[in-house]
Amino acid sequence: MTLGERLRYGGLLAVSVVLGVFELFFLPLRLDGRVLPDLWSLPFPITAVLAAFTMPWLVVRASRIKARAVVAGGPLYIWLATLLAFIVVAPGGDSIVIADWRTLLLLAAGAFPATVKIGDVLAGTMKEAHERADH
Repeated sequence: MTLGERLRYGGLLAVSVVLGVFELFFLPLRLDGRVLPDLWSLPFPITAVLAAFTMPWLVVRASRIKARAVVAGGPLYIWLATLLAFIVVAPGGDSIVIADWRTLLLLAAGAFPATVKIGDVLAGTMKEAHERADH
């Protein structure tokens, strides 16, 4: 990779970390009238939707830098490591991760679509390898 590609890739990894922290901090949002409208204090895990759209996008952007599964999956791996870091070690001893269905939803919404995109990268790489072998 060239220096410019490394810098872009580092930027994608940094965005993955920031998104992971942001999504965890705002995961406990509720429709309780404090920040959002009051609708019977229903949970509002909008950051899971954010993860569902941003993680595959970051994987696609990383795969454009280098079409290898390790490189394309970098943003997903860093995002998962960020979530794991906050699950294991919380700043100030506080628990940031809530132990309910919203955390599982966040993990699934971020990881599943990104993993599908990594599969697309692998399929494209395999297809190119077979085409080169046929010629």
